[in-house]
Amino acid sequence: MDRDSQIKEWQDRAQAFEPLDLKKLQQPIGELDNHLTLRSYIVGHEVSEADLAVWKALRGNRVAFGYIKGGALVNLWRWFNFIAETENPTVDQSSKPTKETADEGASYDIGLQGTENGVVTRFPPEPSGYLHIGHAKAALLNDYFAHTKYNGKMILRFDDTNPSKEKEEYQDAIVEDCKLLGVKPDQVTYTSDYFQDLYDRCVQMIKDGHAYADDTPQEQMRDEREKRIESSHRNAAVEDSLAHFEEMKKGTEEGKKWFIRAKIDMSSNNGAMRDPVVYRCNPEPHHRTGSTWKIYPTYDFACPVVDSVEGITHALRTTEYNDRDAQYQWFIKVLHLRGVYNWNFSRMNFIRTLLSKRKLTKLVDAGIVWGWDDPRMATVRGIRRRGMTIPALQEFILKQGPSKNINTMDWTTFWATNKKYIDPVACRYTAVVKPDYVKCTVAGAPEAPRTEEKDLHAKNSELGKKKVVYSKHILLDQADAQAFADDEEITLMNWGNAIVRKKQYSLNPLNMVASVVGGTEQPRTVIGLELELHLQGDVKKTSKKITWLSEDQELVPITLYDFDYLITKDKPDPEDKLEDILNHDTETKVEAVADCNVAGLKEGDIVQFDRKGYFRIDRALRHGEGVVAFQIPTGKKM
Repeated sequence: MDRDSQIKEWQDRAQAFEPLDLKKLQQPIGELDNHLTLRSYIVGHEVSEADLAVWKALRGNRVAFGYIKGGALVNLWRWFNFIAETENPTVDQSSKPTKETADEGASYDIGLQGTENGVVTRFPPEPSGYLHIGHAKAALLNDYFAHTKYNGKMILRFDDTNPSKEKEEYQDAIVEDCKLLGVKPDQVTYTSDYFQDLYDRCVQMIKDGHAYADDTPQEQMRDEREKRIESSHRNAAVEDSLAHFEEMKKGTEEGKKWFIRAKIDMSSNNGAMRDPVVYRCNPEPHHRTGSTWKIYPTYDFACPVVDSVEGITHALRTTEYNDRDAQYQWFIKVLHLRGVYNWNFSRMNFIRTLLSKRKLTKLVDAGIVWGWDDPRMATVRGIRRRGMTIPALQEFILKQGPSKNINTMDWTTFWATNKKYIDPVACRYTAVVKPDYVKCTVAGAPEAPRTEEKDLHAKNSELGKKKVVYSKHILLDQADAQAFADDEEITLMNWGNAIVRKKQYSLNPLNMVASVVGGTEQPRTVIGLELELHLQGDVKKTSKKITWLSEDQELVPITLYDFDYLITKDKPDPEDKLEDILNHDTETKVEAVADCNVAGLKEGDIVQFDRKGYFRIDRALRHGEGVVAFQIPTGKKM
């Protein structure tokens, strides 16, 4: 069945959600919940009229809404909230939505001007590093306004105007990161495609008296701009400025001393209007244009020009550009360009997180992290490698919306959003920490090892089965064994109850008795344990539910990693030196063994190890090397 037919089918099926009779609603709602098990949308990989029709039918029925709001149907409730937060759909007034629901999610009705004439947005990253979560917000919001809100067009444009920092590697990575984010630009362009046009327009600005050449040393220029002192070259003859610009273009030693500055208003209260630099000389080869050009426009100059030339209608960018909006519009005016609207939204800040590309590059270059995709980095690659799913990332960012309010967020909500997506589909496995694991003998267990098929997920049988091996010889975590009291009844998960009959401790003199270290009593090391099955026991009455592994299977070696923040300060100050706020203890790992089913996992799989948490498989089992897994935060303290 093609996509249009599927959408039509679900639009028709939406009628099944209209009765005010719960008995009639339960079957179609249950079918929808099952349908959404591994899906973000009802049809395909993007929102469609099927999602909107079904959402409105459910929200417009107080009985249906009350039923799914209970949260028992996790897939349906996840989808329902996702559509509400990202699409902001409305229902007929007769359905009388509650204020609580009407206020859910961010508002995208921000009053953009001129949308009746079409909307074209752009995402203009510099190819000088990998995308981080701040870039992700800009990319997703531009994509949302262009494609979802207004059915327009979005351009991915590389602001490749600084050959000293840019690489083709970063350019390719950004294209891939956009794909990972689900951002689908209609066109990919490069500022370098417009170098000749930008050069010509700068020449015209000089001739028109709107720009001049200046060789004021950088520190002096900064000081003069701060004190609103005009440059001694500000009123130089047009011919002199053009001659210096020509030297810059040739990349001569003399040319490298000069800049071109826009002549705006040195007395302005807005520092961005105090004659900003628009061109500088840089003889380094460019990764796309080679040695053709030795002068390059600044972002502030190139952006409004290329925006106008490319047909951008709305330049959406972060509030750090607030002061530059007047400058942007000045360039549009003096160059007689087609108008472009500005709209600024808040950037996304997180506690104890670096989003400065310069500092992130320093971490990579210094070997402090493994690379741009290190799971401790706030890059798109890093957070995905740590286990963030794309639908959750999209939901979280779009839920923030285009607000101008600036705040610093904790990571807990971010990872809690992700948990909603991974919990229903993360297969369950078992791992036992290898250092000092305890070998146990189980009386009453089968004489020969026995294998049973169990669901990989107790609440989602569609995920398949796993093998569970039962035998007399099992392994337990040391911490669990130490907590057992003599003759205590415990529950062996996926098996039943057992009674602790005998504990054997290490003969190491250091472990003969409990010791006190640092004021804390250290329990003795258990090296052996005897259990007696008591399968008729009530699992609801035991306080300890224990994970275990039979030794009579091909146990899989696995390294379990967890990570902390890279810096120690919640809100770093601009003057803070990176080395002074670095956290030097950000990685912990333990060696463990996992059940035989883990041998079949692939890189990128997201799983749950019972009682240990959610993990993303970073390296699958291969000859001579065990599995590597990264723990995924769940919204609790990292």
